[in-house]
Amino acid sequence: MTKEGKLRLGILGLGEGRSTMSAALSSQKIQLVQVCDRNEELCQKRGKEFDFFNYTTRYEDMLENPEIDAIAIYTPDKLHAIHIKMAMEHDKHVVCTKPLLDDLTEARDLIDLQKKTGKRLFVGQSSRFFEPMKRQNADYKKGLIGDLITVEAYYHADHRWFLEKPWSLEPAFKWLYGGLSHPVDFIRWYLPDIEEVMGYGMLSSNGQKGGLKNSDTMHFIFKAKDGRVARVSGAYTGPVQPAVRDSEMSCILRGTEGCSQGDYMDLRYAITDNMGEEQVVTWEHKSKHYFRFEGKSHHAGEYNNYLEYFVDSINYDFVAYPDLVEGIGTIALLKAMERSLASGRPEKVSEVIAEFGLENYLKN
Repeated sequence: MTKEGKLRLGILGLGEGRSTMSAALSSQKIQLVQVCDRNEELCQKRGKEFDFFNYTTRYEDMLENPEIDAIAIYTPDKLHAIHIKMAMEHDKHVVCTKPLLDDLTEARDLIDLQKKTGKRLFVGQSSRFFEPMKRQNADYKKGLIGDLITVEAYYHADHRWFLEKPWSLEPAFKWLYGGLSHPVDFIRWYLPDIEEVMGYGMLSSNGQKGGLKNSDTMHFIFKAKDGRVARVSGAYTGPVQPAVRDSEMSCILRGTEGCSQGDYMDLRYAITDNMGEEQVVTWEHKSKHYFRFEGKSHHAGEYNNYLEYFVDSINYDFVAYPDLVEGIGTIALLKAMERSLASGRPEKVSEVIAEFGLENYLKN
C-alpha cells in the first residue's frame, strides 16, 4: 500500500479486465501499476484506450514486481486456481472474478495457502455492488421487510452474441457457471446454508442452432437447513422483455412485514416496507458511472464499488465478502446444481462438500 493507503494493483486478463482498468484508473483509492495479457495486441489496444502503457505479456513480471500489492484476475475459469496460487505465493492479495473455480479439487490447498500466507482474497461477485442491490441489502439489514421468508432471483438475457466467441461453443462452457452464478450469489447472500437443490435444464433450439453444448435454460428450487426455500432461473439465448416491463436480472426478497425487489441493469429498486409504504427508487443519474462502454455490455461502475470495498477491508481490517471460503461454498452449490441437472433429482450440497474433503473447511 502507498503512504496514502492506496492499493497498488496489477490486472491479469484484459478482456473483462477492461472494466477493472477503467475502475482502477478512476478510483482515488487505487494506483494501477501494471496490466498483463498473453495477447500483446490486446495490451496495446487497452493502452491506447486508457493511455496506460505499462503492460506485460508475462504473468511472472507482475508476480515479481515488488510495487504491486494485489492482483485482479480475469482469466478463463480453468486458470483461476493456478493464478490465485501463484499470486499468494508471491505475497500478493487477490481479487478474482466469478466463478471463483471451475472445480473443487484444489479448494483445500487454496484455503491452506491463504492461512499460511495471510493474504486476502475477494471474489469479484459484481452483482452485489450495483446500486439497487446495495440499497436492497441495506434495507433488509435495517429490518424494513421483517424476517426473510424466501428469495427469488433470475438472470434472463439475450446473449446470442456470446456465441461469436469460439470458447463459448466448447463443451467446458456452461451458462450454469457463466450466468446463473449471479442470481445464485443472491441466494447465498441471504440464505447461506442451502442444503439441497433440485433443478431442470434444457438446451433451447436457438442454443442448438448456435452450437452450444450445454443447457441455456434452467430453473432451480433450493431448500435451506432451516426449511426456507428459494428459487433461481436463467435463460440466455432468446429475446427478453423491454426494460420498462422486466429486468434482465433481479432479486426479490419476501419478508414477514414487507417485500423488496432490486433490478440490476435498470438501476431500479422497489420496496413495500414494514409500515406499508411503497417506494420506487431509480439511479439514472449514475448511469455513466456504471455503464461506460458500448451500452450496457460493460458495467465498470460496480467494479469501482467492489475494488474500493476491498481496499477498505485492508485499510480497516475487516473481511471483504464474498471471501475465499464463501466463494468455494458457492462453487459447491453450483456443483450440486449441475448434478441435479444430470440426475433429475434433488442433490445434497453436503455430499459435494464431503467428496472433496471440505467438511472442516466450509460451514455448510
